Parts: sequence; structure tokens; C-alpha cells
Amino acid sequence: MSRLVVVSNRVPVPSKDGGAAAGGLAVALQAALQERGGIWMGWSGESSGDREPGALSQLQKGNITYALTDLTDTDVEEYYRGFANRVLWPICHYRLDLAEYGRKEMAGYFRVNRFFAHRLAPLIEPDDIIWVHDYHLIPLAAELRQMGLKNRIGFFLHIPWPPADILVTMPVHEEIMRGLSHYDLVGFQTDYDLQNFAGYLRREGIGDDLGNGLFDSHGRVFKAGAYPIGIETAGFAEFAEKAANNVMVQKTRRSIEGRDMIIGVDRLDYSKGIIERLEAFERFIASNPAYQNKVTFLQVTPKSRSEVPEYEQMQKMVAEQAGRVNGAIGTVDWVPIRYVNRSISRNVLAGLFRLATIGLVTPLRDGMNLVAKEYVAAQDPDRPGVLVLSRFAGAARELKGALLVNPYDVEGTANAIARGLAMSLEERRDRWSMMMEHLLSHDVSLWCENFLRDLVTVPSSDRSGAGVP
Repeated sequence: MSRLVVVSNRVPVPSKDGGAAAGGLAVALQAALQERGGIWMGWSGESSGDREPGALSQLQKGNITYALTDLTDTDVEEYYRGFANRVLWPICHYRLDLAEYGRKEMAGYFRVNRFFAHRLAPLIEPDDIIWVHDYHLIPLAAELRQMGLKNRIGFFLHIPWPPADILVTMPVHEEIMRGLSHYDLVGFQTDYDLQNFAGYLRREGIGDDLGNGLFDSHGRVFKAGAYPIGIETAGFAEFAEKAANNVMVQKTRRSIEGRDMIIGVDRLDYSKGIIERLEAFERFIASNPAYQNKVTFLQVTPKSRSEVPEYEQMQKMVAEQAGRVNGAIGTVDWVPIRYVNRSISRNVLAGLFRLATIGLVTPLRDGMNLVAKEYVAAQDPDRPGVLVLSRFAGAARELKGALLVNPYDVEGTANAIARGLAMSLEERRDRWSMMMEHLLSHDVSLWCENFLRDLVTVPSSDRSGAGVP
């Protein structure tokens, strides 16, 4: 079995006590790395200031070597805060109005990918399989190929992929697409993302769809497919059942005093539709006065990228919106919206998911949204809650038992909340069972296995012997 090399912007290094980082993706990739033996390489999250970063920091845990590199202040500003988060992120989430193009940042993005390649290449053995993750590292394969590496290299995009009309607004769209063609396998979250990718190749006349998921572009044949990421479903369900007895969860249960609870959990980001969600909750109360003092909406929104001005401004907007709604419809003994602007442990969140009558997951655009899947997995099978889900989340392609909404339609989302709260227990069970069955059979381990299986079997047009010449 070939060794596996995973590359991502950040690396979930195990804690000193040996515990693995929380989260299904980390668990699945660490399991695959442990089985095959391998390396997980990425940015340490630290800056070396104006100095050139020192040698790779390496940590061995079992069969896995964690290899981390610092970046300079300029690298962080141009590659991470600049191009990745102020160009690629908004473009891929269909927000042309928020994309800030700068030649300096674009050059920095490609420069840091070249830097990653030069740090990674000496670690690579001839038969290694390389798996690159997410939008930060799209050009990495091209840089490795330029250095002569002919290993199998796969790429998985965790966020949405936009249609051609949006992508071509980015000045370096051709370079980005050329970068993707240097992978042997390109994975997307949904069939819609894959269609957008294929549509660009066709429209721009730079690639052919050869059938069976194979594409010919920039002189290379490679495969692209949809690989919807899952969660560790059975484990999370067990986790949530135990978490119901957590002290904080029990305190929350007592504090809502028999009211129905609606929960939203999102990183603070403009793609999550949090403002629209608060408006929908307010509209729901206004249209259904019988629910006044009968329901509590808990919105958990940890801070995100606070060094980027747009996110700092959004934090202020969300807090003001929650305060305005509470002031408008709250009473002396009822605070309609509980807004928590910090991280909550995964253990407590699992218990809160199980406690909530409705999971309100309404992003304006999302690659997958694992919160939706975790909410379903956390439910009590005897009395499951209802998932209200944006049709613009990748999870909507799989979770057929959810109430799908258009988050831009505030009235429609409000009506879905009312429908969910009034839904019969029998219908709730039927909807939940359908979704849970799917999540159990399509968990994160299967996602990992399917991607790696296709990566090692896909034909390639330029591999004249594996490894470094």
C-alpha cells in the first residue's frame, strides 16, 4: 500500500496528550494516514516576521509525520488574508461584490504555493500518493510537476465551485484552471459544482469531456468527480446521546423552561446568511404571535478572520441585529434570541443539537455544511427534530428529509420554521429516518475511501514512471 501525503493550509496536530483533533475530516484523514503511513504537511499558523521561515517543524505520532512551516508576514498578508480569503473565497461563494483583486496578492498566492512545493518535494518518495486540500493550494500540483514529480496527486475542494460567468471575473481564472488540470483527480462536493467546472472548460474552449468523469485540458487527461463529504455519523450519534447529560446542556434545558429551541451554529461569515436568518425568525414571530414566549432561538457564531475588515464589520452587524430583534419582540421574562459569539465545545454542541426542536441551517452558499449533518445525527430517534436547510448548501443534494428553503426569501424561511414546529411526530420520524439512513451509509470514512480508490486507479497522460526523476 502506497504511503499517503496530505497537504492542507492548516494541520490538526494532535495534542500533547495524544488526543486527535476534533472533527470528522481530521479523524478520517488521520485514520487513512495511520493505516498507510504518511505525512500531513501545511502552515503552522505562525509567522516568522520579516525573516525567511526556518526549517520544517516535524512531529511523529505513530505512522504519521506532521510537517509544519511558518510563513512570513508578507506571505500571510498576500497569500492567506489577501488572495485566498479576499478573492477566491468570495468568488467561489458567488460574491463578486466582495472580491478585492490585487496583483500583489495574486503573485503572493502563487509564490507561497511554490514555497510549499519546494518544502514538500524533498519529503516525497517515488510511490507516494499526494492529496491536496482546498482553495488555498490549487496551484500546488503544477509547482510539483514543474519540479519533476510524477506521483499521483489528488485535489479536493471543500467550498463551492462557481459557474463560468462568475469565475471569469477573476483576472487569473485561466491560471487557476490550468493549475487544476495538473491533478490526476479533482474532487468537488456536489454534482452542481462538477457541472460548473465542466461548463467552464467547454465554454472557454480549453478542455474536452471524454466521458466517465475524464477530462482533457492543457495537454493532460485527468478525472473530476463529486465526492460529498460526510461525518463520522455513528460516532457522533453516540456522542450526542451521552452529551445530553452534559452539565451545560442540562442547564440550557432548564433555562429555556419548556420552550421549543431553534439552533443555528455557524462560523461568522457573510456566506452563512445569519442576518437573513435573524430576520426570518423575527418574521416568524410576527406572523405567528401564538409562539411569543414559546420558543427560543440560540445562534452560536464563533468569531472568524477578525483581522479582515469585512468580518469585523459583519460581527457588529449580527450583534446589532440580534439586539434589535430582542428589543422589538422580547419581554421581561423572555429573550427570543440568545446570541453566543464564541466557540462552544463539540461535546456541548452535540447535546444542544439533540435538545433543539429545529436545526436552522440557512447559508446563502455553502460547499457542504457539516452542521446540517451533525444536527441530524444528534437527534433522539424517538423524538427527532426538524432540519430547515438552505437549498444552496451542498447538503441539500443529500438530505431529502429536510425542509428546503431559499434563505433570500425571509417569508418562506419563516413559514418553514412554523411548519417545522407544528410537524407531527410521525412525519418528523419519517424525515429523520430517511436522512439518518443516508448519513450512516455515506459517512466520512466512505468519502475518504472512495476518493483514494479513484485516485490510485485513474489513468494519467503524463506519468512515465512514478516519483522524482
